[in-house]
Amino acid sequence: MEIVKSDTNIDFIGWTRAAVILSLVVVVAGIVSLIVKGGPEYGIDFAGGTLIQVRFSTPVATADIRDALRNIGLGSFSVQQFGTEADEFLIRARETTGHLQQFSQRVKETLERKFGDGKLDIRRAEMVGPQVGKDLQRKGAMALLYAIIGMLIYISWRFEFRFAVGAVVALTHDVLVTLGFFSILGREIDLTSIAAFLTIIGYSLNDTIVIYDRIRENRAICPNENFSSVVNRSINETLSRTLLTSGTTLLVVGALFFLGGVIINNFAFALMVGIIAGTYSSIFVAGALVLFWEKWRPAPIKEKPPA
Repeated sequence: MEIVKSDTNIDFIGWTRAAVILSLVVVVAGIVSLIVKGGPEYGIDFAGGTLIQVRFSTPVATADIRDALRNIGLGSFSVQQFGTEADEFLIRARETTGHLQQFSQRVKETLERKFGDGKLDIRRAEMVGPQVGKDLQRKGAMALLYAIIGMLIYISWRFEFRFAVGAVVALTHDVLVTLGFFSILGREIDLTSIAAFLTIIGYSLNDTIVIYDRIRENRAICPNENFSSVVNRSINETLSRTLLTSGTTLLVVGALFFLGGVIINNFAFALMVGIIAGTYSSIFVAGALVLFWEKWRPAPIKEKPPA
């Protein structure tokens, strides 16, 4: 199946400057948001504490829930509406002592005294100690770092070092863009989010490798052609495959995001942003960096041997 004609010649290289400016704006906006908020908003997995998800049979006010729980010894806690209807809430507390079932039962009994018996249901309860949360946080960051270093080594061996640098910068761009959207929209970073970031790295690399492979083939076939033309032609030749892969993947991820429920919502959101950012960076960022490297330090041309 081909949704883009083989003779298509879109001037992607001509849009490089605008694309780089757009990438910088999005990445800087995310970094500024992280700085203003004091870092990512970590979920219970990383920050430690207790989370209880409560659903009421009728809409209630956040302030009423907060007043009901104020005097039962939760310490520092917050109440956040979950979803669009005012009937489901997330209650977060720093308390990690005692048994989780007893803790959730205490919260349920307190709320039932306020709103009536049988008017609410505890849908989820999680408890993570602060030390465990910090350890998970460190391991999650190291997993991302090791994945990027592994990609750098693989592409250096598979292609050339300049291609590896371009791919790693593109991967870092995708992770920063996704992390920035999490910060701007106030979404939590949890274990499923880290799994999504690792998936994004692999997905984005796959797109980039396809384009790089075509650049290398076309460079060998047409050694005298201008390198920017080779890059642009290679992107156009792989454009149909890129759009088909990204489009079908987005359909599945979109279904997970809208229909998958709360547990995998952050995972699906990260994949949605990451797939879009990864497709964009494979076309604009990765190719632009290789082109810049070629202008700075041209590589020797290896002509394709005769058949």
